[in-house]
Amino acid sequence: MSAPTASAPGTPPHGTSPHGTASVLTRFAPSPTGRLHLGHAYSALLNARFAEQHGGRFLLRIEDIDGTRCRPELIEGIFEDLDWLGLNWETPVRRQSEHMADYSAALDRLSAMGLLYPCFCTRKDIAAEVARSGAAPHGPDGPLYPGLCKHLSEDERQARIRSGAAYALRLHTDRALTQTGPLVWHDAQAGEITADPLSLGDVVLARKETPTSYHLAVTVDDALQGITHIIRGQDLFHATHIHRLLQALLGLPTPAYHHHRLLTDETGQRLAKRAGSPSLADLRAQGWTRRDVLRRLGLEASLES
Repeated sequence: MSAPTASAPGTPPHGTSPHGTASVLTRFAPSPTGRLHLGHAYSALLNARFAEQHGGRFLLRIEDIDGTRCRPELIEGIFEDLDWLGLNWETPVRRQSEHMADYSAALDRLSAMGLLYPCFCTRKDIAAEVARSGAAPHGPDGPLYPGLCKHLSEDERQARIRSGAAYALRLHTDRALTQTGPLVWHDAQAGEITADPLSLGDVVLARKETPTSYHLAVTVDDALQGITHIIRGQDLFHATHIHRLLQALLGLPTPAYHHHRLLTDETGQRLAKRAGSPSLADLRAQGWTRRDVLRRLGLEASLES
């Protein structure tokens, strides 16, 4: 395991709360779809340390909108792991599944602005269209949505919805940008970034069976909770382009960002739940202590109590 550097996230001058104060407020927001691993520990500890160093506050949020994969016992596991790491967070803990009305209100605003459209495509439909096109635009996560449903008439859209067809609500990204104009955001490592939401295409903001998505929920939650500094993994760097657009459309504040490096194992593979990386519970069972975790993460000197 390579030890990450422990450089502190920056504090851009625009990283203030929605109430206009300069109080630092960070958050760790895991999804209870598996036990936490060392990569999660690194992100949680960076957030807690930054808040402590700046006299701020540290929140825990449970991102449990995926009802098919999130399990209550995994939420308890998150509490157990963070407590073992010696972290203290404010209560009550926000659970996304309990706040669907907040996301629905944001969707209603975007819909009233004419920025959403229903998409009835299956993954198979999208893959087939990308294969047919031969030159589909690609984003950071692969081919972009090819726009099959983007230009359906309103009558056809409503007819399909009435028929009970499954659909997702996509953001009309190019139209949204005509309303906001150019946007920027600041990353502690990369500096000022020109937002490029088109690089992710018309992202899904909700589905018929799940009335929100990661992009929408995280943007709304960060604003409602007054998060001033978002410290998260480099894998979410590109998602910030869409989050910045949603902030502008919904009139929400823009936090300061720090996208930290991702941890890898001895083979260079990124730590991930789906890759079967050892969990903190596994390490604890092997006899690891909090000190061992801090030492492996390169954080012992600054966080050891």
